[in-house]
Formats: sequence, structure tokens, C-alpha cells
Amino acid sequence: MAPTETELMLKGYGLTTAEFCYRMPDHTHVLNTFVWQDYDIAPDHPRLFRFIEYWQAEIEGALHSVRFAHRKMLSSGEWRSVVGELRYH
Repeated sequence: MAPTETELMLKGYGLTTAEFCYRMPDHTHVLNTFVWQDYDIAPDHPRLFRFIEYWQAEIEGALHSVRFAHRKMLSSGEWRSVVGELRYH
């Protein structure tokens, strides 16, 4: 079973967003864009680099450039177990 998003965040994963600019196979002078998102670990970004390798091996559009941003959604100090709940109103 695949881990949930919360489990990934607790293991140190953050959301990585990448914008791929690539050349159209039939019109090499035209650039197109593709946006990719996945949970990944900074600074190595193994999932992003695995996707780039897949793109280069399987997709005809030659990559022109890749821009990416990474945001760690949750750190270990921000997560704590709550035993009770207090409701007001």
C-alpha cells in the first residue's frame, strides 16, 4: 500500500513543482511547457531526476530547460499528538 501524503510529510518529503520547457518534435522552433508535481526529498530530489531520466528516454520532445521549486510542508517540530479536544460554542 502506498504511503499517505501525511506519512510522506512526516518522513521529510515536501511538494516539488517543476516546469519543463521542451521543443515540439515536429516543430523544433516551438517551445511548449509541462508542469509536474510530486512529493520529493530535498536537496537530492530523486523522484524529479528519475522523471527527467524517463523524459529523456521515452518522450520525443527534447528538453530545453527545467525550473523547479520545493516546499517542505511539515517539519517534525510542527507535528504533535493531541490527547483531547476543547470546543468553544
